[in-house]
Amino acid sequence: MDSTRVTEQPTSYERPEPGVTPADARGALLPASTPARGPGATSPSAPPAASSASAASPTAGPAGGPGAEHSQPGAGQDAEPDAHRPRPASEGIPLQPAGEPGEQGHKPDAPDGPAQDRSARPPDGLERRTGQVTMPGRPTPMRRDGDRLRFVGAATRRIARGIDLEEIVMGLCRATVPTFADTILVYLRDPLPVGDERPTGPLVLRLRRSDRIPAARDTENGFVPAAPPEPSPLDSVGAERCTVRPGSALAEVLRGVRPVFTDAPAARAALPELLGEEGGSAVPDGQRAILAPLRGRRRVIGAALFLRGPERIAFEADDLLVAAQLATHSALGIDKAVLYGREAYIADELQRTMLPENLPRCTGVRLASRYLPAAETARVGGDWYDAIPLPGSRVALVVGDVMGHSMTSAAIMGQLRTTAQTLAGLDLPPQEVLHHLDEQAQRLGADRMATCLYAVYDPVAHRITIANAGHPPPILLPLGGRAEVLRVPSGAPIGVGGVDFEAVELEAPAGATLLLYTDGLVESRLRDVWTGIEQLREKLAATAQLTGPDHPPPLEALCDEVLDMLGPGDRDDDIALLAARFDGIAPSDVAYWFLEPEDAAPGRARRLARRALSRWGMEELTDSVELLVSEVVTNAVRYASRPVTLRLLRTDVLRCEVGDDVPQLPRLRQARATDEGGRGLYLVNRLARRWGATRLSTGKVVWFELNHGG
Repeated sequence: MDSTRVTEQPTSYERPEPGVTPADARGALLPASTPARGPGATSPSAPPAASSASAASPTAGPAGGPGAEHSQPGAGQDAEPDAHRPRPASEGIPLQPAGEPGEQGHKPDAPDGPAQDRSARPPDGLERRTGQVTMPGRPTPMRRDGDRLRFVGAATRRIARGIDLEEIVMGLCRATVPTFADTILVYLRDPLPVGDERPTGPLVLRLRRSDRIPAARDTENGFVPAAPPEPSPLDSVGAERCTVRPGSALAEVLRGVRPVFTDAPAARAALPELLGEEGGSAVPDGQRAILAPLRGRRRVIGAALFLRGPERIAFEADDLLVAAQLATHSALGIDKAVLYGREAYIADELQRTMLPENLPRCTGVRLASRYLPAAETARVGGDWYDAIPLPGSRVALVVGDVMGHSMTSAAIMGQLRTTAQTLAGLDLPPQEVLHHLDEQAQRLGADRMATCLYAVYDPVAHRITIANAGHPPPILLPLGGRAEVLRVPSGAPIGVGGVDFEAVELEAPAGATLLLYTDGLVESRLRDVWTGIEQLREKLAATAQLTGPDHPPPLEALCDEVLDMLGPGDRDDDIALLAARFDGIAPSDVAYWFLEPEDAAPGRARRLARRALSRWGMEELTDSVELLVSEVVTNAVRYASRPVTLRLLRTDVLRCEVGDDVPQLPRLRQARATDEGGRGLYLVNRLARRWGATRLSTGKVVWFELNHGG
């Protein structure tokens, strides 16, 4: 349907001028004059559209008056009733002014009307309604209420497309300049309040964005190329920050909420406070600027200043309604964007704190990890990974996946991860850890389902023990590049209840890489899980061939290569990835003894430690190691009923471990001057690089580390 022939009814905020029929297609913009029938008037039997188009005759008013904008050049059948009526441009952009003959509305083949009609036609470049000269390429005023409605509709759609603060503010600026104004300045509160928060401190406005009419326009979007504009006073308008003083003119204008022309006394007094003294004086006089407060759901959150240059006609009263609509939609969008940003921040922080911030440095194994959310708009999920140091230089490798990727899934994941860390601290076997996790999931709720894979790596024995609860199997990449999917019993997911879990023990040769992952890496709408696992295995084998059979690929680069296998449509779920490179500890770097719980045990422990250090060429540590080993073994022998174990490990540091069958962990305390004992752990704490105590299922282990340098 041709939009120029649709009858526009006045709305509740648009009142027609006196003497204008509400059903008239030109609405309130027609002059308040009585239409007279001219020689070219149509008969009563003519269609209503034709009667409306020919109601204003050249004899209805003075030549060149306001009615000349809608006058017709002829009254015969050859006349073109829509020759001078402006057509609506796309996206609410008004048409450019007609210039040379031959343009739209000035067809040379159209028959000429009476002589007085030709003399009443304004010269080229002269705006018909206001009589002002418009420069070629400059936007024309909105001549009808329909133009304003179409512009507001297009602008609000553009603003509504934004999801964050920057997109909404940019949408407001791009929709406004140059269609509605030559320059726009958007000021927002700093900081912006979120939701029901009550702002503290004074009201501070900060210039968020300032857009001006571009020097050249895009012809594809309805603009014609133009020469760079002359320097304008509007270029210097705008201060970066301003503080709104209570009771000031700016505070009163913002409290009024409604847009106002800046020629009003209150608004004119508010401009120097908003823009500074120089900026306030640069604002054009008259109704060429509109100051519109931006009010969110509960409070004013900023202000927008619309400016027009002197070469363009001034704003009209109806333009205040347009500015009000733009300000309202923008403020509500900004309010929602701030709430969305806060929720995204909370979700991101929740997910970040529930995952390991840094992976631990464990003896005999190197680690790397990755986590990718399901989408940027949902940065939380139920996938997690973890690496937990265990007694005896072992490490527990965990990866799990809770159903869904929501805040609830993330909360359940956090509880299961905490439970797994607690169970790992008790040094339970992998199958027992999964059993207790299953019980915890049932306590959380009937529908709390998750998959989990729990593995324990022993660098001394070069073995790994794995238990699986419905999780995709791990992939082992040994030296040589022959990647293989480990055959681990899948088991039932956590939360099913009443099932047993089985653990298997496999070799973990030095130089091999173990990859643990969640199903988001291998399963999507485009492929099933086993097809994805096979593609992952082939990707690992191809990456290993790049470094040769004698050198394993770097862990960080390997993780990046694995994630590169994801295509544009393969991201249906969040992804957790944990890679472990098994370096192991050579048997020649391990010394292990059993000591009977007797009084001679500390002396024998000192002699064994001295011999091991001499064999390793670490005699500079002899005094410190003998002192610390004597103190720790003495405490163990005092309460133990079974043989005490003593183990020395030589890696990048020297590690000493003493185990006994007493579950109580020692505590560091300050001994009094009269106490005969209680200073052993104090010496360990002062001389050792690190120390700790871990409870085992059969007792505990007390360990300490020393640097090679002494």
